[in-house]
Amino acid sequence: MQTLLVDQLYHDSVAFVVEPLKIAACIGIMLSDLAGNSQCCFTLLASCIVDTPEACTITCVRGKTSPTTLANYTHFGDPLRHPPRTKATTLASIAAVETDPNDLQAYFKACAKDRLNSVQKPFWDNWERSDPANFLTPEPLHHWHREFYDHDIRWCMNAVGNAEIDFRFSIMQPITGQRHFAKGITTLKQVTGRVQRDLQRYIVGVIAGAAPAGVVRAIRALMDFHYLAQAPIINDDGCKAIQHVLSEFHCYKQSIIAAGARCGESGNVLEHWQIPKLKLMQSIAPSIPDSSPAIQWTADTMERAHIDLIKDPASSTNNREYEAQICRALDRLEKCWGFELATRIWEWERGMAPTAAANGDGSDDEIVYNTDSEDDDTDSGLPLDGLTDN
Repeated sequence: MQTLLVDQLYHDSVAFVVEPLKIAACIGIMLSDLAGNSQCCFTLLASCIVDTPEACTITCVRGKTSPTTLANYTHFGDPLRHPPRTKATTLASIAAVETDPNDLQAYFKACAKDRLNSVQKPFWDNWERSDPANFLTPEPLHHWHREFYDHDIRWCMNAVGNAEIDFRFSIMQPITGQRHFAKGITTLKQVTGRVQRDLQRYIVGVIAGAAPAGVVRAIRALMDFHYLAQAPIINDDGCKAIQHVLSEFHCYKQSIIAAGARCGESGNVLEHWQIPKLKLMQSIAPSIPDSSPAIQWTADTMERAHIDLIKDPASSTNNREYEAQICRALDRLEKCWGFELATRIWEWERGMAPTAAANGDGSDDEIVYNTDSEDDDTDSGLPLDGLTDN
């Protein structure tokens, strides 16, 4: 029941925040375009960048259910895409529940038949021209790169063996700009998105000749899918290529089970494909005509901001009152940035801007400052009283 109440609170809170956008989507609002002209705009919800559990919360479905299609966990391994989970479909399923919503336990049980999470009023139900089937765009960081590290790389370890795959990674030729795994990959503790991308660049060549041919073909099809889906521009031929390599994976995926590579946490071989992100892959090509390539909807920017704005400032605290100390650290950092900008502007106005040496190549150790100024008899000190914070 706590999860149910959290989901309801989430939708109520978001509905309160986006109420002005709903009004603008209904009656329009005057906004300026790039040329400075006023245009009557309607603010529909174009994209919601979230991971899989958050997507299920937004579409009001329970876990082990596809947030974008009508498939549940028993259909995740199907090679065909199921019908989309549209706004009308979800609202009709919610309206069909006849149990009193105030009786939380009874209402939760009544919603189990349609795999609903018991949220009666989603925040998007009265948002004009906004449909979860469209605004839940694919998210590369969690849906592809994280899926690779959680599943694909594990299949390769089980098919090749930990010792062998570590040896093959350790003898790979180091490449500038990419990480070299001198000690292998089975003992990696903290894996970032950058590391996941580097592993994808090596994996096909590493397992070739060691894993069964069907496993290599299945993994290669998934790697082709990742790279094709990340293209900044995708036309009709690109969509067909994405669907083709995904179909190729489904043709060879049984080789992974046959090799005993798909295992659970206890080490037992799993003979099903109840992986939600496999089903989400089938929504990428159909989403491109509506929301353009998925690479623009990646969560990399937000994840990086979480490090710069939360984790790094929190590391300088005493582990108490995180919010207040983080805010003070960010406020101090902003003042330092403002002071640095002001001093650079002042130096530029006084002719002290850095210039490259005449015979140098412009490197940092050859930067010199031009101190020639027309008002040499004036005070050369920096007017700090106009820059300090009061």
